[in-house]
Amino acid sequence: MLRTVAHHLATDAGALPVEGHLPSFERATTWLNSDPLTPEKVRGRVVLVDFWTYTCVNWLRTLPYIRAWAAKYADAGLTMIGAHTPEFGFEHDLDNVRASLGRFDVTWPVAVDNDYGVWSAFDNHYWPALYLADTEGRLRYHHFGEGEYEMSEMAVQRLLAERNGQPPDQTLVEVNPRGLEVSADWRYVQSGETYLGYGQATGFAGEDPQSFDRPHSYEIQPLRLNEWTLTGDWTVARHAAISNAPNDRIAFRFHARDVNLVMGPAQRGTSIPFRVLLDGAPAPDAKGDDVTPDGTGMLDEQRTYQLIRQTGQISERTFEIEFLEPGAEGYCFTFG
Repeated sequence: MLRTVAHHLATDAGALPVEGHLPSFERATTWLNSDPLTPEKVRGRVVLVDFWTYTCVNWLRTLPYIRAWAAKYADAGLTMIGAHTPEFGFEHDLDNVRASLGRFDVTWPVAVDNDYGVWSAFDNHYWPALYLADTEGRLRYHHFGEGEYEMSEMAVQRLLAERNGQPPDQTLVEVNPRGLEVSADWRYVQSGETYLGYGQATGFAGEDPQSFDRPHSYEIQPLRLNEWTLTGDWTVARHAAISNAPNDRIAFRFHARDVNLVMGPAQRGTSIPFRVLLDGAPAPDAKGDDVTPDGTGMLDEQRTYQLIRQTGQISERTFEIEFLEPGAEGYCFTFG
C-alpha cells in the first residue's frame, strides 16, 4: 500500500513538509556517470533521487520527464541521482546497465544498487519512485509510480526557489515520448503485468507444477482474457519460461493498445529470430517498435521489447510470439 503523504502543493508557506532526511548512498555497489556521491557532497543543491530498473515499463514512461527536468534545472541547482535497483537477474549485469544508459540517454549520476542497499536505506518499495530533498538534505516530497508530472515539477521549482531566493522559469517541460516511453492508454488497459516464471506466474492456462524446472512439451490451450499458454518444448523455471526447440510459441489473450515483453537470449551474444502474430496473422498496422512490417524481429539483448502498438478501436485479441530458434527466455508481459 502506498504511503499517504499528500502529493498536492499547498499555497501557504508550510507546503512541502519535511518527511525525513536524505539517506546515504554508501551501500551502492558502484557508480556510473559520476564518482560516488554522498548527502554531504550534494548539500546546497536540490536533489531528485529516481529509483528505476531498465526493463520497467512504468519507469520508461516517466523517463521523458526525468530527462527533461535534468536538462532544464541543472544550472538552477538541481542534482539528479538515479538509483538502479534490479528486478531480474540480468539487470545486475553492469554491461547491460551501461548499454541502457546510452539507449535511454541517461546522462546523470547513477548509483548501481545491486544489493538493494540504497533501496533499503530509503525504505523504498516501488519502481519508479521519486524522492526530492532540499539544500539542507531534508526530504520534502515523494511520488510513487507514473503520473503527477506537473505536481512533481512544481515541487522541484518550489525547492529551487527556496534555494535561489527566486523561482526558476515556471513553465512546465514539454516532452515528445516515443516507443516504450509513450504513456499507456489507460482507457483500454484491461491486462496487467504478468510474469512467466513460476515464482510469480499468474494466468498460465497450461500450468503443470510437476513439469517445472525441466523440459516439457506443451500443447496449445483455449484462452480467456488475461490467460497465456506455451506451445512446444519449454522449461518453466522460477525466473522465466525458456524455449528449448525451434518454433516454440507463447500466446496471450489481452485487452490493451500495447503488448511488451521482457525477454532475451539465454546465452549472451546470440540472436534469435522471432515472429509476432495478432489473432493468427501478421499485423503490420499494429506492429511495435521492435517488429518489422512483416511481423518479424530479432531477440539479441535482455530488455523490454515493444511487440504490439495498435491504433484505432481496441478490443480483446490474441497475441502470439514464435521463436524460430531455441534459447529464448521470456520473463514478463506488460501492457499499455
